[in-house]
Amino acid sequence: MAPSTPKTPRKTRAKAAAASAPKIELVATDPAPAKTNADLLARRQAAVARGVASAAPIFAAHAENAELWDVEGNRYIDFCGGIAVLNTGHRHPRVVAAAMEQEAHFTHTSFQVVPYEPYVALAERLNALAPGDAPKKSLLVTTGAEAVENAVKIARAATGRPGVIAFTGGYHGRTLLTLGMTGKVSPYKKDVGPFPGDIFRAPFPSVRDGITVQDALTGLRNLFLTDAQPERVAAIIIEPVLGEGGYTPVPFEMLKALREICDQHGILLIADEIQSGFARTGKWFAIEHSGVVPDLITVAKSMAGGYPLAGVIGRADIMDAMAPGGLGGTYGGNPVACAAALAAIDVIEEENLLERSLQLGERMRAQFADMGARVAPYRMWDIRGLGAMLAVEFVTDFDSAAPDAALTKAVCAHALKRGLLLLSCGMHGNALRIMVPITASDAVVAEGMAIFEAALADAVAELRG
Repeated sequence: MAPSTPKTPRKTRAKAAAASAPKIELVATDPAPAKTNADLLARRQAAVARGVASAAPIFAAHAENAELWDVEGNRYIDFCGGIAVLNTGHRHPRVVAAAMEQEAHFTHTSFQVVPYEPYVALAERLNALAPGDAPKKSLLVTTGAEAVENAVKIARAATGRPGVIAFTGGYHGRTLLTLGMTGKVSPYKKDVGPFPGDIFRAPFPSVRDGITVQDALTGLRNLFLTDAQPERVAAIIIEPVLGEGGYTPVPFEMLKALREICDQHGILLIADEIQSGFARTGKWFAIEHSGVVPDLITVAKSMAGGYPLAGVIGRADIMDAMAPGGLGGTYGGNPVACAAALAAIDVIEEENLLERSLQLGERMRAQFADMGARVAPYRMWDIRGLGAMLAVEFVTDFDSAAPDAALTKAVCAHALKRGLLLLSCGMHGNALRIMVPITASDAVVAEGMAIFEAALADAVAELRG
Protein backbone atom coordinates (compact mmCIF):
# COMPACT_ATOMS: atom_id res chain seq x y z
CA MET A 1 0.00 0.00 0.00
CA ALA A 2 1.44 3.37 -1.03
CA PRO A 3 2.22 5.76 1.80
CA SER A 4 -0.32 8.55 2.20
CA THR A 5 0.64 12.01 1.00
CA PRO A 6 0.93 14.54 3.84
CA LYS A 7 -1.76 17.22 3.64
CA THR A 8 -0.72 20.83 3.33
CA PRO A 9 -2.18 22.94 6.17
CA ARG A 10 -5.17 25.03 5.06
CA LYS A 11 -3.52 28.39 5.87
CA THR A 12 -0.39 27.38 3.92
CA ARG A 13 -2.51 26.43 0.90
CA ALA A 14 -4.29 29.81 1.06
CA LYS A 15 -0.98 31.71 1.15
CA ALA A 16 0.36 29.70 -1.77
CA ALA A 17 -2.77 30.36 -3.80
CA ALA A 18 -2.53 34.07 -3.08
CA ALA A 19 1.14 34.12 -4.11
CA SER A 20 0.40 32.40 -7.42
CA ALA A 21 -2.62 34.55 -8.25
CA PRO A 22 -2.18 36.77 -11.32
CA LYS A 23 -1.19 40.32 -10.53
CA ILE A 24 -3.50 43.07 -11.78
CA GLU A 25 -1.83 46.25 -12.98
CA LEU A 26 -3.74 49.52 -12.86
CA VAL A 27 -3.38 51.50 -16.05
CA ALA A 28 -3.93 55.24 -15.95
CA THR A 29 -6.76 56.44 -18.16
CA ASP A 30 -8.17 59.78 -19.10
CA PRO A 31 -10.72 61.05 -16.59
CA ALA A 32 -14.30 60.13 -17.41
CA PRO A 33 -16.26 62.88 -19.12
CA ALA A 34 -18.51 64.91 -16.85
CA LYS A 35 -22.02 63.50 -16.63
CA THR A 36 -25.11 65.63 -16.98
CA ASN A 37 -28.66 65.00 -15.82
CA ALA A 38 -29.87 65.25 -19.43
CA ASP A 39 -27.40 62.62 -20.67
CA LEU A 40 -28.27 60.22 -17.87
CA LEU A 41 -31.99 60.81 -18.38
CA ALA A 42 -31.63 59.82 -22.03
CA ARG A 43 -29.75 56.66 -21.06
CA ARG A 44 -32.37 55.89 -18.42
CA GLN A 45 -35.22 56.21 -20.89
CA ALA A 46 -33.47 53.85 -23.29
CA ALA A 47 -32.50 51.23 -20.71
CA VAL A 48 -35.02 51.25 -17.84
CA ALA A 49 -38.56 49.91 -18.03
CA ARG A 50 -41.18 52.64 -18.52
CA GLY A 51 -43.15 51.47 -15.50
CA VAL A 52 -40.37 52.56 -13.13
CA ALA A 53 -41.15 56.20 -12.41
CA SER A 54 -38.87 58.86 -10.91
CA ALA A 55 -40.19 61.98 -9.21
CA ALA A 56 -37.22 64.20 -10.13
CA PRO A 57 -35.28 64.40 -13.43
CA ILE A 58 -31.93 64.65 -11.64
CA PHE A 59 -29.33 62.00 -10.81
CA ALA A 60 -27.71 61.68 -7.40
CA ALA A 61 -23.95 62.01 -7.02
CA HIS A 62 -23.59 62.06 -3.25
CA ALA A 63 -25.59 62.86 -0.13
CA GLU A 64 -25.06 63.69 3.54
CA ASN A 65 -27.73 63.68 6.26
CA ALA A 66 -30.57 65.79 4.77
CA GLU A 67 -28.67 67.17 1.77
CA LEU A 68 -28.11 65.71 -1.70
CA TRP A 69 -26.00 66.81 -4.67
CA ASP A 70 -26.70 65.80 -8.26
CA VAL A 71 -24.14 64.89 -10.92
CA GLU A 72 -23.93 68.52 -12.03
CA GLY A 73 -23.07 69.72 -8.52
CA ASN A 74 -26.47 71.19 -7.67
CA ARG A 75 -27.41 70.96 -3.98
CA TYR A 76 -30.86 69.92 -2.73
CA ILE A 77 -32.46 69.70 0.69
CA ASP A 78 -34.10 66.29 0.95
CA PHE A 79 -37.64 66.29 2.34
CA CYS A 80 -38.27 62.86 0.73
CA GLY A 81 -35.73 60.74 2.62
CA GLY A 82 -35.81 58.00 0.01
CA ILE A 83 -39.58 57.61 0.72
CA ALA A 84 -39.18 57.60 4.52
CA VAL A 85 -36.15 55.29 4.48
CA LEU A 86 -33.69 57.82 5.92
CA ASN A 87 -34.99 58.77 9.36
CA THR A 88 -31.33 58.65 10.47
CA GLY A 89 -30.23 60.59 7.39
CA HIS A 90 -28.10 59.85 4.35
CA ARG A 91 -24.92 57.97 5.26
CA HIS A 92 -25.10 58.30 9.03
CA PRO A 93 -21.49 57.65 10.16
CA ARG A 94 -22.53 55.02 12.70
CA VAL A 95 -24.64 53.14 10.17
CA VAL A 96 -21.98 53.24 7.44
CA ALA A 97 -19.22 52.16 9.86
CA ALA A 98 -21.27 49.20 11.06
CA ALA A 99 -21.98 48.08 7.50
CA MET A 100 -18.31 48.38 6.52
CA GLU A 101 -17.19 46.44 9.57
CA GLN A 102 -19.53 43.60 8.65
CA GLU A 103 -18.38 43.69 5.02
CA ALA A 104 -14.85 43.04 6.23
CA HIS A 105 -16.01 39.67 7.57
CA PHE A 106 -18.57 38.43 5.01
CA THR A 107 -21.40 39.86 2.93
CA HIS A 108 -23.62 36.81 2.42
CA THR A 109 -24.01 33.20 3.43
CA SER A 110 -27.83 32.93 3.31
CA PHE A 111 -29.22 32.56 6.82
CA GLN A 112 -30.90 29.34 5.65
CA VAL A 113 -27.48 27.81 4.93
CA VAL A 114 -25.09 29.22 7.53
CA PRO A 115 -26.70 31.54 10.11
CA TYR A 116 -24.94 34.51 11.68
CA GLU A 117 -25.20 36.63 14.80
CA PRO A 118 -26.33 39.97 13.28
CA TYR A 119 -29.63 38.39 12.22
CA VAL A 120 -30.21 36.95 15.69
CA ALA A 121 -29.13 40.18 17.43
CA LEU A 122 -31.49 42.27 15.31
CA ALA A 123 -34.38 39.89 15.94
CA GLU A 124 -33.72 40.26 19.66
CA ARG A 125 -33.76 44.06 19.41
CA LEU A 126 -36.97 44.10 17.37
CA ASN A 127 -38.70 41.73 19.77
CA ALA A 128 -37.79 44.02 22.67
CA LEU A 129 -38.97 47.18 20.86
CA ALA A 130 -42.36 45.89 19.71
CA PRO A 131 -45.31 46.80 21.95
CA GLY A 132 -46.97 44.25 24.20
CA ASP A 133 -45.83 41.94 27.00
CA ALA A 134 -46.20 38.58 25.21
CA PRO A 135 -43.02 36.81 24.05
CA LYS A 136 -42.16 37.71 20.46
CA LYS A 137 -40.16 36.42 17.52
CA SER A 138 -39.08 38.02 14.25
CA LEU A 139 -38.52 37.12 10.61
CA LEU A 140 -36.17 39.14 8.42
CA VAL A 141 -36.64 39.56 4.66
CA THR A 142 -35.60 42.13 2.07
CA THR A 143 -38.54 44.33 0.99
CA GLY A 144 -41.69 45.74 2.51
CA ALA A 145 -43.96 43.85 0.12
CA GLU A 146 -42.14 40.65 1.07
CA ALA A 147 -42.78 41.41 4.74
CA VAL A 148 -46.51 41.91 4.11
CA GLU A 149 -46.78 38.71 2.09
CA ASN A 150 -45.06 36.75 4.85
CA ALA A 151 -47.30 38.32 7.49
CA VAL A 152 -50.31 37.05 5.56
CA LYS A 153 -48.75 33.58 5.22
CA ILE A 154 -48.08 33.46 8.96
CA ALA A 155 -51.59 34.65 9.79
CA ARG A 156 -53.15 32.03 7.54
CA ALA A 157 -50.99 29.27 8.99
CA ALA A 158 -51.73 30.35 12.57
CA THR A 159 -55.50 30.62 12.11
CA GLY A 160 -56.20 28.06 9.43
CA ARG A 161 -58.23 30.74 7.64
CA PRO A 162 -57.76 32.33 4.18
CA GLY A 163 -59.38 35.77 4.35
CA VAL A 164 -57.64 39.15 4.67
CA ILE A 165 -59.35 42.51 5.15
CA ALA A 166 -57.60 45.74 4.12
CA PHE A 167 -58.81 49.34 3.88
CA THR A 168 -59.54 51.93 1.22
CA GLY A 169 -56.45 54.01 0.52
CA GLY A 170 -54.05 51.57 2.16
CA TYR A 171 -50.75 50.78 0.45
CA HIS A 172 -49.11 47.42 1.12
CA GLY A 173 -46.88 46.78 -1.90
CA ARG A 174 -46.71 46.10 -5.64
CA THR A 175 -46.43 42.31 -5.78
CA LEU A 176 -49.58 40.54 -6.89
CA LEU A 177 -50.81 39.56 -3.40
CA THR A 178 -49.97 42.93 -1.87
CA LEU A 179 -51.60 44.73 -4.81
CA GLY A 180 -54.76 42.87 -3.90
CA MET A 181 -54.56 44.56 -0.49
CA THR A 182 -53.43 47.97 -1.78
CA GLY A 183 -56.45 50.26 -2.04
CA LYS A 184 -55.50 52.51 -4.95
CA VAL A 185 -55.83 51.67 -8.65
CA SER A 186 -53.64 54.17 -10.49
CA PRO A 187 -50.80 53.67 -11.09
CA TYR A 188 -50.29 50.49 -9.06
CA LYS A 189 -53.16 48.16 -9.98
CA LYS A 190 -53.95 49.48 -13.44
CA ASP A 191 -54.11 46.72 -16.09
CA VAL A 192 -52.50 43.96 -13.96
CA GLY A 193 -55.49 42.07 -12.50
CA PRO A 194 -57.07 39.73 -11.65
CA PHE A 195 -55.90 39.77 -8.06
CA PRO A 196 -55.85 36.93 -5.53
CA GLY A 197 -59.14 35.94 -3.92
CA ASP A 198 -60.20 36.10 -0.26
CA ILE A 199 -59.05 39.72 0.01
CA PHE A 200 -61.74 42.17 1.11
CA ARG A 201 -61.86 45.95 1.39
CA ALA A 202 -63.37 47.94 4.26
CA PRO A 203 -63.93 51.74 4.30
CA PHE A 204 -61.31 53.97 5.90
CA PRO A 205 -62.59 56.83 8.09
CA SER A 206 -62.20 60.03 6.07
CA VAL A 207 -63.15 63.59 6.92
CA ARG A 208 -62.89 64.48 3.22
CA ASP A 209 -65.39 61.80 2.22
CA GLY A 210 -67.63 62.28 5.25
CA ILE A 211 -66.89 58.80 6.60
CA THR A 212 -66.80 58.78 10.39
CA VAL A 213 -65.20 56.09 12.53
CA GLN A 214 -68.66 54.74 13.21
CA ASP A 215 -69.41 54.67 9.49
CA ALA A 216 -66.18 52.75 8.85
CA LEU A 217 -66.94 50.24 11.58
CA THR A 218 -70.47 49.80 10.27
CA GLY A 219 -69.00 49.14 6.83
CA LEU A 220 -66.67 46.51 8.30
CA ARG A 221 -69.52 44.78 10.11
CA ASN A 222 -71.60 44.87 6.93
CA LEU A 223 -68.67 43.27 5.13
CA PHE A 224 -68.90 40.41 7.63
CA LEU A 225 -72.58 40.02 6.68
CA THR A 226 -72.18 40.26 2.91
CA ASP A 227 -68.80 38.96 1.73
CA ALA A 228 -66.26 38.13 4.45
CA GLN A 229 -67.47 35.47 6.88
CA PRO A 230 -65.52 36.41 10.04
CA GLU A 231 -64.78 32.75 10.85
CA ARG A 232 -62.86 32.57 7.54
CA VAL A 233 -60.87 35.80 8.04
CA ALA A 234 -57.26 35.30 9.11
CA ALA A 235 -56.22 38.93 9.50
CA ILE A 236 -57.13 42.59 9.30
CA ILE A 237 -54.21 44.70 8.05
CA ILE A 238 -54.01 48.46 8.46
CA GLU A 239 -51.41 51.23 8.27
CA PRO A 240 -51.64 53.21 11.55
CA VAL A 241 -50.85 56.22 9.37
CA LEU A 242 -51.75 55.89 5.70
CA GLY A 243 -48.63 56.27 3.59
CA GLU A 244 -49.29 56.58 -0.13
CA GLY A 245 -52.95 57.10 0.77
CA GLY A 246 -52.28 60.56 2.17
CA TYR A 247 -50.43 60.44 5.52
CA THR A 248 -53.72 60.23 7.38
CA PRO A 249 -53.50 58.83 10.93
CA VAL A 250 -56.05 56.19 11.86
CA PRO A 251 -58.21 57.59 14.68
CA PHE A 252 -57.26 55.85 17.93
CA GLU A 253 -60.92 55.01 18.47
CA MET A 254 -60.82 53.03 15.22
CA LEU A 255 -57.71 51.07 16.19
CA LYS A 256 -59.16 50.19 19.58
CA ALA A 257 -62.40 49.02 17.97
CA LEU A 258 -60.44 46.88 15.47
CA ARG A 259 -58.59 45.24 18.35
CA GLU A 260 -61.90 44.37 20.01
CA ILE A 261 -63.39 43.04 16.76
CA CYS A 262 -60.32 40.90 16.09
CA ASP A 263 -60.42 39.47 19.60
CA GLN A 264 -64.13 38.76 19.29
CA HIS A 265 -63.74 36.77 16.07
CA GLY A 266 -60.29 35.22 16.51
CA ILE A 267 -58.83 37.42 13.78
CA LEU A 268 -55.21 38.63 13.86
CA LEU A 269 -54.48 42.37 13.69
CA ILE A 270 -51.52 43.30 11.47
CA ALA A 271 -50.03 46.80 11.80
CA ASP A 272 -48.23 47.76 8.60
CA GLU A 273 -45.52 50.03 10.02
CA ILE A 274 -43.28 49.93 6.97
CA GLN A 275 -43.46 53.70 6.42
CA SER A 276 -44.48 54.86 9.91
CA GLY A 277 -41.94 52.96 12.02
CA PHE A 278 -38.58 53.70 13.62
CA ALA A 279 -39.17 57.19 15.06
CA ARG A 280 -41.02 58.73 12.13
CA THR A 281 -44.04 59.55 14.32
CA GLY A 282 -42.23 60.07 17.64
CA LYS A 283 -42.64 56.44 18.69
CA TRP A 284 -40.84 53.32 17.56
CA PHE A 285 -44.15 52.30 15.96
CA ALA A 286 -47.05 54.60 15.18
CA ILE A 287 -49.63 52.25 16.69
CA GLU A 288 -48.08 52.86 20.11
CA HIS A 289 -49.74 56.29 20.18
CA SER A 290 -53.10 54.51 20.48
CA GLY A 291 -52.10 52.01 23.16
CA VAL A 292 -53.27 49.15 20.90
CA VAL A 293 -51.07 46.05 20.68
CA PRO A 294 -51.19 44.30 17.28
CA ASP A 295 -50.52 40.60 16.77
CA LEU A 296 -48.05 41.15 13.91
CA ILE A 297 -46.06 44.19 12.75
CA THR A 298 -44.48 44.57 9.32
CA VAL A 299 -41.34 46.72 9.17
CA ALA A 300 -38.87 47.96 6.55
CA LYS A 301 -37.75 51.37 5.21
CA SER A 302 -35.95 53.28 8.02
CA MET A 303 -35.11 50.16 10.01
CA ALA A 304 -31.67 49.85 8.38
CA GLY A 305 -30.79 53.48 7.65
CA GLY A 306 -30.78 53.11 3.87
CA TYR A 307 -29.90 49.43 3.45
CA PRO A 308 -32.54 47.02 2.03
CA LEU A 309 -34.08 45.13 4.93
CA ALA A 310 -37.59 44.29 6.09
CA GLY A 311 -39.27 41.99 8.56
CA VAL A 312 -42.23 40.72 10.52
CA ILE A 313 -42.42 40.94 14.32
CA GLY A 314 -45.12 39.11 16.21
CA ARG A 315 -46.27 37.01 19.10
CA ALA A 316 -44.02 33.99 19.36
CA ASP A 317 -46.86 31.47 19.21
CA ILE A 318 -48.15 33.05 15.99
CA MET A 319 -44.73 33.45 14.40
CA ASP A 320 -43.99 29.76 15.04
CA ALA A 321 -47.08 28.61 13.11
CA MET A 322 -45.04 27.96 9.96
CA ALA A 323 -43.02 24.73 9.74
CA PRO A 324 -39.21 24.97 9.31
CA GLY A 325 -38.44 25.95 5.73
CA GLY A 326 -41.77 27.72 5.23
CA LEU A 327 -40.24 31.16 5.83
CA GLY A 328 -37.10 32.81 4.54
CA GLY A 329 -35.44 33.78 1.29
CA THR A 330 -31.99 33.76 -0.25
CA TYR A 331 -31.19 37.36 0.68
CA GLY A 332 -33.50 37.69 3.69
CA GLY A 333 -31.79 39.32 6.65
CA ASN A 334 -28.58 40.14 4.77
CA PRO A 335 -25.76 40.43 7.34
CA VAL A 336 -24.58 43.86 6.14
CA ALA A 337 -28.11 45.24 6.32
CA CYS A 338 -28.59 43.68 9.77
CA ALA A 339 -25.42 45.35 11.05
CA ALA A 340 -26.65 48.67 9.62
CA ALA A 341 -30.05 48.21 11.30
CA LEU A 342 -28.49 47.54 14.70
CA ALA A 343 -26.51 50.76 14.34
CA ALA A 344 -29.56 52.72 13.15
CA ILE A 345 -31.52 51.58 16.22
CA ASP A 346 -28.61 52.69 18.42
CA VAL A 347 -28.65 56.10 16.71
CA ILE A 348 -32.39 56.52 17.28
CA GLU A 349 -31.92 55.73 20.96
CA GLU A 350 -28.71 57.66 21.63
CA GLU A 351 -29.63 60.78 19.64
CA ASN A 352 -33.13 60.90 21.18
CA LEU A 353 -34.81 60.85 17.78
CA LEU A 354 -38.20 59.91 19.22
CA GLU A 355 -38.36 63.22 21.08
CA ARG A 356 -36.71 65.03 18.18
CA SER A 357 -39.45 63.76 15.85
CA LEU A 358 -42.20 65.13 18.11
CA GLN A 359 -40.50 68.52 18.40
CA LEU A 360 -39.78 68.72 14.69
CA GLY A 361 -43.35 67.80 13.80
CA GLU A 362 -44.85 70.35 16.17
CA ARG A 363 -42.63 73.14 14.83
CA MET A 364 -43.23 72.31 11.15
CA ARG A 365 -46.98 71.98 11.66
CA ALA A 366 -47.11 75.53 13.09
CA GLN A 367 -44.94 76.88 10.25
CA PHE A 368 -47.13 75.25 7.61
CA ALA A 369 -50.26 76.74 9.18
CA ASP A 370 -48.67 80.20 9.17
CA MET A 371 -47.41 80.07 5.58
CA GLY A 372 -50.68 78.60 4.35
CA ALA A 373 -52.64 81.50 5.83
CA ARG A 374 -50.24 84.10 4.43
CA VAL A 375 -49.15 82.68 1.07
CA ALA A 376 -52.04 80.46 -0.03
CA PRO A 377 -55.24 81.55 1.75
CA TYR A 378 -57.99 78.93 1.60
CA ARG A 379 -55.78 76.54 -0.37
CA MET A 380 -53.93 74.57 2.35
CA TRP A 381 -56.96 72.64 3.55
CA ASP A 382 -55.35 70.23 6.01
CA ILE A 383 -52.10 69.75 7.92
CA ARG A 384 -52.04 66.32 9.49
CA GLY A 385 -49.89 63.50 10.80
CA LEU A 386 -48.08 62.24 13.86
CA GLY A 387 -44.69 63.55 14.92
CA ALA A 388 -42.53 64.32 11.90
CA MET A 389 -44.76 62.20 9.63
CA LEU A 390 -46.69 65.16 8.22
CA ALA A 391 -48.71 66.01 5.14
CA VAL A 392 -50.22 69.22 3.81
CA GLU A 393 -53.25 68.93 1.52
CA PHE A 394 -54.20 71.48 -1.12
CA VAL A 395 -57.68 72.33 -2.41
CA THR A 396 -59.09 74.81 -4.90
CA ASP A 397 -61.10 76.54 -2.14
CA PHE A 398 -62.34 75.81 1.36
CA ASP A 399 -66.04 75.84 0.41
CA SER A 400 -65.89 72.91 -2.00
CA ALA A 401 -62.61 71.41 -0.67
CA ALA A 402 -62.06 70.10 -4.21
CA PRO A 403 -58.63 68.42 -4.44
CA ASP A 404 -56.05 70.56 -6.21
CA ALA A 405 -53.51 68.18 -7.71
CA ALA A 406 -52.33 70.89 -10.12
CA LEU A 407 -51.22 73.17 -7.30
CA THR A 408 -49.53 70.26 -5.53
CA LYS A 409 -47.62 69.32 -8.68
CA ALA A 410 -46.61 72.93 -9.24
CA VAL A 411 -45.27 73.28 -5.69
CA CYS A 412 -43.10 70.18 -6.23
CA ALA A 413 -41.77 71.54 -9.53
CA HIS A 414 -40.95 75.00 -8.17
CA ALA A 415 -39.39 73.49 -5.05
CA LEU A 416 -37.10 71.37 -7.22
CA LYS A 417 -35.98 74.46 -9.15
CA ARG A 418 -35.13 76.15 -5.86
CA GLY A 419 -33.33 73.11 -4.40
CA LEU A 420 -35.91 71.20 -2.34
CA LEU A 421 -37.03 67.62 -2.96
CA LEU A 422 -40.73 66.98 -2.28
CA LEU A 423 -43.06 64.05 -2.95
CA SER A 424 -46.83 64.02 -3.31
CA CYS A 425 -49.31 61.42 -2.04
CA GLY A 426 -53.01 60.86 -1.50
CA MET A 427 -55.87 59.30 -3.41
CA HIS A 428 -56.24 62.51 -5.44
CA GLY A 429 -52.54 63.43 -5.64
CA ASN A 430 -53.13 66.70 -3.80
CA ALA A 431 -51.06 66.21 -0.64
CA LEU A 432 -47.34 66.70 0.00
CA ARG A 433 -45.74 64.35 2.52
CA ILE A 434 -42.83 65.45 4.67
CA MET A 435 -40.14 62.79 5.17
CA VAL A 436 -37.12 64.92 6.07
CA PRO A 437 -34.49 62.96 8.02
CA ILE A 438 -35.10 63.39 11.74
CA THR A 439 -31.37 63.98 12.13
CA ALA A 440 -31.53 67.09 9.92
CA SER A 441 -30.15 70.20 11.59
CA ASP A 442 -32.49 73.02 12.56
CA ALA A 443 -30.73 75.25 10.05
CA VAL A 444 -31.28 72.85 7.13
CA VAL A 445 -34.92 72.28 8.09
CA ALA A 446 -35.47 76.05 8.30
CA GLU A 447 -33.86 76.50 4.89
CA GLY A 448 -36.08 73.78 3.45
CA MET A 449 -39.21 75.37 4.91
CA ALA A 450 -38.23 78.76 3.47
CA ILE A 451 -37.86 77.15 0.04
CA PHE A 452 -41.22 75.44 0.50
CA GLU A 453 -42.85 78.80 1.17
CA ALA A 454 -41.23 80.41 -1.86
CA ALA A 455 -42.23 77.47 -4.06
CA LEU A 456 -45.79 77.70 -2.79
CA ALA A 457 -45.88 81.40 -3.67
CA ASP A 458 -44.47 80.61 -7.13
CA ALA A 459 -47.08 77.92 -7.71
CA VAL A 460 -50.01 80.06 -6.61
CA ALA A 461 -48.87 82.91 -8.84
CA GLU A 462 -48.36 80.58 -11.81
CA LEU A 463 -51.83 79.04 -11.54
CA ARG A 464 -53.41 82.46 -11.23
CA GLY A 465 -51.95 83.12 -14.64
